[in-house]
Amino acid sequence: MKLKINNKGNRNFSKECEAVISELAAAGKRPSLLLHACCAPCSSYCLEYLVPYFDITVFFYNPNMDTEEEFVRRSAELERFIDSSQINAKVTIERYAPQEFYNAVRGLEAEPEGGSRCLKCYELRLRATAAYAAKNSFDYFTTTLSISPHKNAEALNEIGERLGFEYGVRFLPSDFKKKDGFKRSIELSMQYGLYRQNYCGCVYSKEASPA
Repeated sequence: MKLKINNKGNRNFSKECEAVISELAAAGKRPSLLLHACCAPCSSYCLEYLVPYFDITVFFYNPNMDTEEEFVRRSAELERFIDSSQINAKVTIERYAPQEFYNAVRGLEAEPEGGSRCLKCYELRLRATAAYAAKNSFDYFTTTLSISPHKNAEALNEIGERLGFEYGVRFLPSDFKKKDGFKRSIELSMQYGLYRQNYCGCVYSKEASPA
């Protein structure tokens, strides 16, 4: 059976997320959620928003990082934020495996930021998240990536929904930049003194970022 995804009509993924949360609250349910996280700043608001409604495990799988040093710095900062903010969430740090990223984007090295190379990277990370969620019986999975103004929320949700169908785990629709989510992430970053990187993570985004 093929999943049909209706992304026509400019879907409001933020409202769809609110609708799911409202339904769960009305039913008195608090499901488990695997939250793929790219870094502490992007996770800050997402966790603040979601923790009241879900039992969350944060999943740090980011083989796109250009160096192991950057990978370690971002994962450590994520753990520090969760500890210092006393947010009730667990953290799982996956191994640094950059070859998985380079294999996924082979042939797309010259693509511009936000193009097909980025879509391959979204799918790589969301596929690992969906697989882990299925293996460990999570009720939902989603990603912090949509909080960035530079990320394509429609593409992220299409990929997430498709993989959720494939792996048999519900994908929580989201566009966390809405409702001043990105602004709030900046405020939280300042409050906790979080390391805010000036590039997405991969060597290509670093080359394209301002000095």
